[in-house]
Amino acid sequence: MTDEAKKEEVLEEGKEEILEAEEVKEETTEKVLSPEEEIGKLKAEIEDWKQSYLRKQADFQNFTKRKEKEIDELRQYSSQKIVEKLLGSLDNLERAISAAKETNDFDGLVQGVEMILRNIQDVMKSEGVEEIEALGKEFDPMFHHAVMQEDSPEFKDNEVMLELQKGYKMKDKVIRPSMVKVCKKS
Repeated sequence: MTDEAKKEEVLEEGKEEILEAEEVKEETTEKVLSPEEEIGKLKAEIEDWKQSYLRKQADFQNFTKRKEKEIDELRQYSSQKIVEKLLGSLDNLERAISAAKETNDFDGLVQGVEMILRNIQDVMKSEGVEEIEALGKEFDPMFHHAVMQEDSPEFKDNEVMLELQKGYKMKDKVIRPSMVKVCKKS
């Protein structure tokens, strides 16, 4: 490289350094505020933060109230779907009773009630409700509620002898245990 080119390069580097120094000088020579102005600026900034906080807090309270209202409505109307499914069975039961009173046909009433029972059982199955098997099964306190005990040669120890009231579970959760009589060997 020639001396002339070296001088030119040094001059360029110097110009760049001068420009950078002027930029730094401009950045550092911001207007210096008096203590009162600085306090006023900080107070305004604090007020902005405070207002922002209050708005966020109000938004959160509104959100919380809205969610509580939605949950209350959900609880209040949670059984609506099942009730709508059972209304048809209720109508059929009322019609069966009315027809039986008019015709004195009790065999027809029994058949109608059996049909309604099957319909209600289908609705329960569609909602995930199943009967708990009890008769002839080993007593299980998770599924059975023993209200009587008796020794019997026909049954094994701890076996359910009699089902007094059916038990039901819904999606693997017991909603009503079976009321049973259990064989207890002496």
